Amino acid sequence: MASEIKFTARRLGLGVITALSIGNVCARDLGGEYAGSSLKPWFDQLSSGKGRCCSVADGHAVADIDWDSKDGHYRVRLGGEWIDVPDQAVVMEPNRAGRTMVWPLDPLDGLGIRCFMPGSMS
Repeated sequence: MASEIKFTARRLGLGVITALSIGNVCARDLGGEYAGSSLKPWFDQLSSGKGRCCSVADGHAVADIDWDSKDGHYRVRLGGEWIDVPDQAVVMEPNRAGRTMVWPLDPLDGLGIRCFMPGSMS
C-alpha cells in the first residue's frame, strides 16, 4: 500500500514538474491571442491516433535537446525523464509550425503523451 502511494505521488509530482518545465508555447490558445493567426484552424484540427491534440490538452514547444529518435521510435524528455512516444500519438501530417510540439496527458491520468509532432531539429 505504501509503495502504491509513493508511486502515485511520484507520478503526480512529475506531472506538475512537466507542466511547469516544458516550453511556454501553448497551442490551445486559452487567452485567444492567436485567434487571428493563419495557423489557428490548423492547430484546432490536429489529431493523432489518440484523438484531437488541442481539444483537451495544451501543446508545448520542445527544445531540440529534449527529443530524439531511438530504435525507430520517438522519445521526449518530460519532467527530466525520457518518455517513449507511443506510435499512435505521433501526428502524421507535416509540421506547419516548424517546432517540435508535445501534448502531454493530464497529470492526473499519469505521465504520458497524447500527441507528438516532430520538428526539424535545426
